[in-house]
Amino acid sequence: MDPRRRALLAFLATAAALRPALAQDRIMTRKIPSTGEALPAIGLGTWQTFDVGNGERGPLREVLKLLDGNMVDSSPMYGTSETVAGDLMAEVKKRFFVATKVWTSGRDAGIAQMKESLKLLRTDRIDLMQIHNLVDWRTHLPTLKAWKAEGRIRLIGTTHYTESAHGELEAVMKAERWDFVQLNYALDDRAVEKRLLPLAQERGIAVLVNQPFGGGGLLRKLSGRPLPEWSGEIGCSSWAQLLLKFVLAQQAVTCVIPGTSKPEHMRDNAQAGLGVYPDARLLERMTREIAT
Repeated sequence: MDPRRRALLAFLATAAALRPALAQDRIMTRKIPSTGEALPAIGLGTWQTFDVGNGERGPLREVLKLLDGNMVDSSPMYGTSETVAGDLMAEVKKRFFVATKVWTSGRDAGIAQMKESLKLLRTDRIDLMQIHNLVDWRTHLPTLKAWKAEGRIRLIGTTHYTESAHGELEAVMKAERWDFVQLNYALDDRAVEKRLLPLAQERGIAVLVNQPFGGGGLLRKLSGRPLPEWSGEIGCSSWAQLLLKFVLAQQAVTCVIPGTSKPEHMRDNAQAGLGVYPDARLLERMTREIAT
């Protein structure tokens, strides 16, 4: 690439990253197949990052202020994350796509837990209720369907985060109708490309991606390396943006939910929702040069 063009692209990418807020009108959206509604492709996970209890919440409040209609995903498994997210979303008073999970065994325990989640998240309706890690999914699914019919939840899904569970997750995706599936996918964790992503497209299931940075390990490994010179071709000024754009290059992916407690990281992640995405040639190059 011509050095002047490379410098211009780097300047534009840096300028975009320094914007004081997220350009929601420009962030790519993907349609939820079961409803047709558009969802911003970059969301927010709360595992670990929002588990602060009564500790310092200021940066988390600023993270949420940057969002507008984005998914905020939580779970009873995440300690105080539901409480903190619920308190701060109520303070911020913006639009959020609220997602959480049921993570227990038994019908009555599941109902009690979901009622508690509604209370902690300060809402009378959850946008997406998911069965966390497939725990007792056959028991919980009838309750989720009933709550959906009643309007207490809008959409239902199920989740997992390890490749070892992909066989079971595939069977569950085939056995029932789901609005969403949440799974692990990253440049160094590509097993879902073989069956789960094609299956989701075939069955009209929206896909949420957790661990887009390889559980954090890949991003840590790359942080000391300079960005490839070709990263400017797709508007990337950080490794996080590059890894997120790899995931979003898959049309089956509806939304990716990296977690962060830092507003500057939220701004950086959001830039992956702008501009162009890797084509097949560049995806192959990314796999060859970065993941190995």
